[in-house]
Amino acid sequence: MSPEQFNGAVLAWYDQHGRKDLPWQQNITPYRVWVSEIMLQQTQVSTVLGYFDRFMAALPTVKDLAEAPEDEVLHLWTGLGYYTRARNLQKTAQIVMREHGGEFPRSVEALSELPGIGRSTAGAIASLSMGVRAPILDGNVKRVLARYVAQEGYPDEPKVAKQLWDVAERFTPHERVNHYTQAMMDLGATLCTRSKPTCLLCPVRSGCQAHLLGLEIRYPVSKPRKTLPQKRTLMPLLVNAAGDILLYRRPSTGLWGGLWSLPELDDLSQLDELGQQQQLTLGERRELEGLTHTFSHFQLAIEPWLVEATEQPGRVAEADWLWYNLATPPRLGLAAPVKKLLKRAAQAITAGEPT
Repeated sequence: MSPEQFNGAVLAWYDQHGRKDLPWQQNITPYRVWVSEIMLQQTQVSTVLGYFDRFMAALPTVKDLAEAPEDEVLHLWTGLGYYTRARNLQKTAQIVMREHGGEFPRSVEALSELPGIGRSTAGAIASLSMGVRAPILDGNVKRVLARYVAQEGYPDEPKVAKQLWDVAERFTPHERVNHYTQAMMDLGATLCTRSKPTCLLCPVRSGCQAHLLGLEIRYPVSKPRKTLPQKRTLMPLLVNAAGDILLYRRPSTGLWGGLWSLPELDDLSQLDELGQQQQLTLGERRELEGLTHTFSHFQLAIEPWLVEATEQPGRVAEADWLWYNLATPPRLGLAAPVKKLLKRAAQAITAGEPT
């Protein structure tokens, strides 16, 4: 297939079968497209749907996002993971308000300079919301093109990525680029799936090299596998007489940056030292069911302990620590495993395990 035949077939398929009712496809603006694209990084559409609607209801404009408290942004993001995305989202909103008069720049180059926006995301924002001709290469499109040309090598290697970008550039049309961009993402999400591609329904199967070779699953070439290192930590859930749990805000950079979390200890022997630091008298302690959380580069085994805690007279509360009310929780950004552990603690307290 020539590039014109390729994108013509893709657009004809989109007209009949493409997705046109996703929330961010309604009332299209650069802001709505940008938020959806950031949410969709590393996250499936089915998961993003509810998050996007809640986010837009709370922060409907780039100005609202720029001016929102960080805790509110992180609260709305809780459960989506990769929280750097949320912090970069707000940084970008503030830059757009401060340096661009509240309007997103129209070039891929200028968009790519904003925090958290790479070349593919910039291309998606420009093409979907502004009609600018710009290729994209997100995970779905990468899979479609890698199969179509039977691209050898792991796609995230610089040399291989450049070859795929060249293919994406060559096939991107000059007309209806917004529909083509959406169509390519839809093809990867609905037909050209990772494990069981539906090749019989694919509009470009006649030119797809992987299909012609019968090697669809071989492409794109997988990343060389590495065993994830294992780490462990002890997380005490210090509970006061009111049933509140003591949390602290993590530093803004690094793992779970800016989120509220539980203290982390190497072992139970450090618990009394933590109690002294926080001017707390510690009582009964009970181990809860453990939890393993997988990050992109390691696995964390969490050993949670529910511990009675009484504030000593004259205790001074620090700004980065607070008592989290389980019955009427404040709107804070919480790491996903911490949210799970707080639920377990609430169940244990209700069951009377300690009070």
